[in-house]
Amino acid sequence: MSDKLTQIDISEIIQMALADDISFQAIHLQYGLSEESVKKIMKKNITPNSYKVWRKRVKLFSERRKHYK
Repeated sequence: MSDKLTQIDISEIIQMALADDISFQAIHLQYGLSEESVKKIMKKNITPNSYKVWRKRVKLFSERRKHYK
């Protein structure tokens, strides 16, 4: 589905990914995207520094709680 995403969809996916309480699984259920696809969208659409900070936060959450990203 990623090749048919509108700019509105991409914005929504970015907002969901940035939210600490929304998991990759929830994004997958709504948009059919894998975790890797979400990472690619994030890397392409946010600044490199923001991406690095986001990935660090996501990794921290996954280590602390398995039901978060």
